[in-house]
Amino acid sequence: MPRDLLTASGMRSKAQPERSSWEFAEGDEIVPHRYALKLLGGGRRYEAYLAHDETMLTNVVVKILRPHRATDAGSLEGLAAEYRALRALEHPVIARGFDAVLDGDRPHIAIEFLEGGRLSSLIRRHGPLPMEQLIPLAVQLSSALHYMHGRRLVHLDVKPKNIIMGAPPRLIDLSIARSFEEAASLDVAVGTDAYMAPEQCDPRGPHPVGPPADVWGLGASLYEAVTGEAPYPGPIDPNHCPQRMRAPRPIDERTPKPVRDLIDWTLQLEPAARPTPKELSDELEPLVAALPRKFVLNRLRPRMR
Repeated sequence: MPRDLLTASGMRSKAQPERSSWEFAEGDEIVPHRYALKLLGGGRRYEAYLAHDETMLTNVVVKILRPHRATDAGSLEGLAAEYRALRALEHPVIARGFDAVLDGDRPHIAIEFLEGGRLSSLIRRHGPLPMEQLIPLAVQLSSALHYMHGRRLVHLDVKPKNIIMGAPPRLIDLSIARSFEEAASLDVAVGTDAYMAPEQCDPRGPHPVGPPADVWGLGASLYEAVTGEAPYPGPIDPNHCPQRMRAPRPIDERTPKPVRDLIDWTLQLEPAARPTPKELSDELEPLVAALPRKFVLNRLRPRMR
């Protein structure tokens, strides 16, 4: 059974402090009983490895601070905050966190390894999603956001790259998630440019950042899923976010009007004009009911209260 907290105190890293990558080879020990299999990717502060955990006899994703960040107080607190958020959330559409190493030379968290590609990869390879995939996906993601918001957490980075198309799909990466209070007190832009709500681009503006920002991110993801491109594609100047000044290009009329209308609703400039996740789910239910029965039977249909 996984423990809530693992430590790696006393373990010596082979990496020098100035190195930016661990460069683990297949079979390298990360901490006792946890071995690297392959590099999956990473960001400015961390790397993500597929690893095998002998304690659980399963593969996990190890999100590990880069060597030169391993003793940085801000990076360590960010990792700890992500782990706390993961442990606070138990929902079938949100990836699970298993344990954390928060001291020693190799601070990391172990996260559920999910089979399936990212929504971003699926769109890039195959183009827009068919309605029988898109509509249930929207319901499932709405359920995850409804649950998160009920626990007073905001994801702040809902985008196709953070959606794993498994069965069910999963929302991943809580690295910048905030409590309602923390989100409302942001004074710098936090998120991914093309998928940030207008208020995320300008958190010092008239509208504080909160749950409606996640609805906007969901809407931007659905827009990309039906059009094949982000609502505001291309490099975005964070000082002049186009989502603060104009609506995205209209969705092609080949997409059913009820779906176009719902996506437009999520992408409203004013946070108060957007639906809540539950309202969005309620409006999607008739569209789900109209799908062929095999898709209705195979989807997750959470009940929201």
